[in-house]
Amino acid sequence: MNASAGTGVFVLSMLSIPITYLFNFLFHINSTGAVLVAGALVLLVIAILARLLLKRTPPKDPLFYVYSVFAFLSVVDLILGLEQDGLIDGYMTFYLKEGQPYLNTAHGHMICYWDGCVHYLMYLLMVAAISWGESYRMIGQYWVGSILMTIIVYLPGNAVGKYGTRLSPAFIVNVLYVILIVWATFRIFSQPSVREASTLKMLVYMFYCVPYYTVSLYGLLVPGCSWMPDLALIHAGALAQAQFSHIGASLHTRTPFAYRVPEEAKSSFLIINMVYGIVPQLFTYRCITNPEFFLKATEDKKTEKCK
Repeated sequence: MNASAGTGVFVLSMLSIPITYLFNFLFHINSTGAVLVAGALVLLVIAILARLLLKRTPPKDPLFYVYSVFAFLSVVDLILGLEQDGLIDGYMTFYLKEGQPYLNTAHGHMICYWDGCVHYLMYLLMVAAISWGESYRMIGQYWVGSILMTIIVYLPGNAVGKYGTRLSPAFIVNVLYVILIVWATFRIFSQPSVREASTLKMLVYMFYCVPYYTVSLYGLLVPGCSWMPDLALIHAGALAQAQFSHIGASLHTRTPFAYRVPEEAKSSFLIINMVYGIVPQLFTYRCITNPEFFLKATEDKKTEKCK
């Protein structure tokens, strides 16, 4: 398998453009239940096409097909974001109105752009890594943190928010989406580490970040906590997605004026939140590039036994 596999996934993801336009037209003359059926069929077809694309040299990692489908969905999310901004029209109008109206909110708008740009790039990178037989564990961990932060806000926001009474059958697709994410998470963590050493949301933050920082203090004080770089990667991905969505939604015109950041406080708001988002990235970079402190001294023990 070579680079053509990654190129094929990119081409398949671009099929979302004509497909969304076609289905938007069909949805206007059918019931909302068609969203669920059409969505499931499209995902199945994309997975089959990805398999046929690699019939001669099928990938050993089944996540190749998962990322191929997710890449397709990421382009769909980008189309959603562009249509919300009025830059395009006639692609996802019906879906935004009847499928998942929550996406019309400022936060829904931001997560569409994040998934359509950042997650899409991650999927292409992971597909390329699988194609070349290389490890994508670090990118995968970053993606796990980011995608988990997305769904733990997105799903409750759909179910218990003001749009909770307007859930459509299309919401069921998210259940399958979550199952695939959980499976991918376990697959990513089952990969061996290639690390070598040279000899909204506020409630979510409270329950997600506070335990992490508590554990991180322990990891910084006690040498040999080999799980620290992995945890830092997940947290960095989560905070990057969260801060992008939080900052964008707080400034977006779709957010009610009473909840938007006051003009006089924009500078401090941006500085504080950007620092809060950047620091975990720098900390993760430190953990990955200089992991000696977090690795167990197995070599020293082996040397002592030999002596």
